[in-house]
Amino acid sequence: MTTEPQRFTVLLVPEYVENKDTVSAREAAVRSAVVEATGETGETGYPRYAGDGIVADIDPRTRTVEALLVDGAELDYGLSALVAS
Repeated sequence: MTTEPQRFTVLLVPEYVENKDTVSAREAAVRSAVVEATGETGETGYPRYAGDGIVADIDPRTRTVEALLVDGAELDYGLSALVAS
C-alpha cells in the first residue's frame, strides 16, 4: 500500500535557481507556501494540494509540480515552482 504525502512546501524561485540544491532554492525563493492535500485529483491526474494562496497538482512520487496557480493566476514568467519537502 502506497500513501501519498499530505503536505509539501512549494518554493517559487527565479528560473536561474531551478537546478540548485534545496538550501540555495530556499534562500532564493520569492515566495513559499505549505500546501496540504485536498483529497481531489487535478486536471493533470495528480493529487491537488492547496494552501497560502497556492493550488498545485503535484506528482508525489517525483515531487514535480505539474500545474500551479498562485493567488488564482498562472505563475509569472521567469519563476519556477519547486517542491522542498
